[in-house]
Amino acid sequence: MPLYKKIQFNATTTIYVWKITESFDQLSKEVGLDSKCQSRVENMKSELHQRGFLSVRKLLSEAGYSSFDLYYDVFGKPHLHDGKHISITHSYEFSSIIISDEIVGIDMELQREKILRIADKFCDTEFDYLDRKNTAEYIKKLTVIWGAKEAIFKIRNEKGISFKDHISVNQFDLDNNQATASLNFNGLNKGFRLYFEEIENFTLVYALEQ
Repeated sequence: MPLYKKIQFNATTTIYVWKITESFDQLSKEVGLDSKCQSRVENMKSELHQRGFLSVRKLLSEAGYSSFDLYYDVFGKPHLHDGKHISITHSYEFSSIIISDEIVGIDMELQREKILRIADKFCDTEFDYLDRKNTAEYIKKLTVIWGAKEAIFKIRNEKGISFKDHISVNQFDLDNNQATASLNFNGLNKGFRLYFEEIENFTLVYALEQ
């Protein structure tokens, strides 16, 4: 389908969202890939991941880039040749990218009850303000927290960072659609601004360094 949503966050930061309705064959015909990316797609075991990967190239086109403008460093972090910052996410039928002059990270997660069972693995201080009795709100807030920590991890992309031990999301209100967080790792203490919104039954979260 055409671009699902474009968010102009500020003069130098834009978020693009794609809803993946196309088949793998259709996306393959519409997206040009270099040999390295083509090999990467062919080695993916899941068609869901293949379609997600190709849909990101559709988003790049919407932003005025081609797949040839994108490259990955040795740690797997994406970069643009023109020096702008980019972060990428795809989850089931959605994909999204954020492009900015600032350092940014993005994540998109499906809201589901499964997150209740793994909350202890990525939350610590956040339990001080989470209300476990309100299940619907609890799931939504956990999804924001998980997405925020994923987005921050994508920014730093350093081995050894623990979502539970090193990244803290401060108390927030779902209606406010923003929050703050901090990363404390190996002597680094870094703050982040977080922004989030619901898209159908998914949560989109993006982070910018303070």
